[in-house]
Amino acid sequence: MTKDFPEIADDVSNDAAALREAIPDQMAGFAQLGAATYKDGALSPKHKELIALAIGITVRCDGCVSYHVRSAYEKGATREEVAEAIGVAVHMGGGPSMVYGGEALRAYDAFAKKG
Repeated sequence: MTKDFPEIADDVSNDAAALREAIPDQMAGFAQLGAATYKDGALSPKHKELIALAIGITVRCDGCVSYHVRSAYEKGATREEVAEAIGVAVHMGGGPSMVYGGEALRAYDAFAKKG
């Protein structure tokens, strides 16, 4: 079955919006953590997204892969950078990460095609 990665990323965003209504205090804390995590520092926001993508691959999280590929793409990550992040994930996570790595590369291509 082919996955619609842009749709999965949109679902993650929509689910987060629903959670902000259901558990506003916790989600406000999560948003604050995200803002602190992804701000520019010794690592650029793009590189932090690539790290998050690699982690999402190793834990086999479709929503994480889709969301962080989209975010990395929007922050200017190239297909080659995404591929290298996938390589790190495969090294750390073995065969299952290789499967999700292939999906992450297809996700990048889907976001690039969508523009």
